[in-house]
Amino acid sequence: MKVLVLGSGSREHAIAWKFSKSNLLSGLYVAPGNAGTEEIAENLYDVDPCNSASVINACKKYNIDFVFVGPEAPLAAGVVDDLDAAGIYAFGPCKAAAQLEASKLYSKSFMNRHHIPTAYSEEFDNYKAFERAVRKLEGKKIVIKKNGLAAGKGVLESDNIDEILEFGKNVLKDDTLLIEEFLTGWEVTIFALCDGKDYVILPSCADFKKAYDNDKGPNTGGMGAICPVPSVTKELMAEIQEKVIDRTFEGISDDGMTFKGILYFGLMITADGPKLLEYNVRFGDPETQALLPLIESDFGSLFNAVRKQELKSFPLEISNKYSLCVVVAAGGYPGAYKKGNIVHYMPRFRDDLVVIFHASTKLDIDDNIITNGGRCFSVVGLGEDFSIASQNAYVGAHEVYFKDCFFRNDIGKKFFVE
Repeated sequence: MKVLVLGSGSREHAIAWKFSKSNLLSGLYVAPGNAGTEEIAENLYDVDPCNSASVINACKKYNIDFVFVGPEAPLAAGVVDDLDAAGIYAFGPCKAAAQLEASKLYSKSFMNRHHIPTAYSEEFDNYKAFERAVRKLEGKKIVIKKNGLAAGKGVLESDNIDEILEFGKNVLKDDTLLIEEFLTGWEVTIFALCDGKDYVILPSCADFKKAYDNDKGPNTGGMGAICPVPSVTKELMAEIQEKVIDRTFEGISDDGMTFKGILYFGLMITADGPKLLEYNVRFGDPETQALLPLIESDFGSLFNAVRKQELKSFPLEISNKYSLCVVVAAGGYPGAYKKGNIVHYMPRFRDDLVVIFHASTKLDIDDNIITNGGRCFSVVGLGEDFSIASQNAYVGAHEVYFKDCFFRNDIGKKFFVE
């Protein structure tokens, strides 16, 4: 089995890392990859994940028979459809099903049509109507969502009318948007792994989107995550499955679609029960980095079962350990930040204690690891309880150093402090 992972982030490093441990693989490639994937796979730097012809040519050149699509953009672009048409197996949904993430308007319509509990919303395509609606809500905290893909940064939560109007004006220059009621409660992420026929639910995760401690600052792509979430009881999980997950897959079937890939359910647990905030149609980042080290099954065997649509009978093994991920970011992120800082120290740990995944990194001409984006590393600590997992993660995070780097110091804390 020769596997190609599409993408260059920490999520893709984590996916490639799991595949690299499989006994079934005879080749592992990442396109375009980063400095971390360079150590465990062959990076295909000249392959554009969103260009179907580029991906198909690479598959033919290297005899790749399994493509794992990491990020959302290639899915929305229909790369999976084109790979399937070329006779190459690709793990990920088709372009039509990818609209569950690629279009906030489509996904909200899907939720309402299939009676999936979610926040009340209104959609807008012109600024004047948007402004009138916002002024009627002045003083209330609301959520504004860009319709199209925005790399996790297309959402604003605010009660500041000037901030809301400015955000909306910028979005409406080239897209539509939603105004959504602001829900209170706590957030959790559930992933369902689907083979096109059956699905299994993976351990619950929670990510931390705000840039700074105590959930302060702007939204980011994610500054850390935990897995599993201690407050997701068996009773709550049963309610989520009944009201959200099962209804979603019934709705997909009713709409004449098939879903193959990862379906991400971003939920708010409110006083009225779970409500769905959003779908993603791929593994989330940084939740993936916290989740994957807890999967004990051979990754190649797992996805061979997915390819054969034998997931229902696959003996999926999940560790009893706990996982906590801390994202080390470039100073200024999610605003302006500098690229090209040399990473002066990259520690190595036993994989059962700490795993470090690269995100935005590359090698310079002297083979130094240098930063190449906002979120640069995910440091994952593992332990028999969350206290040990947190301790291991922060030992690792403190040892990763480049100029102006920063990370949150409170990942997971709100779930464990009364």
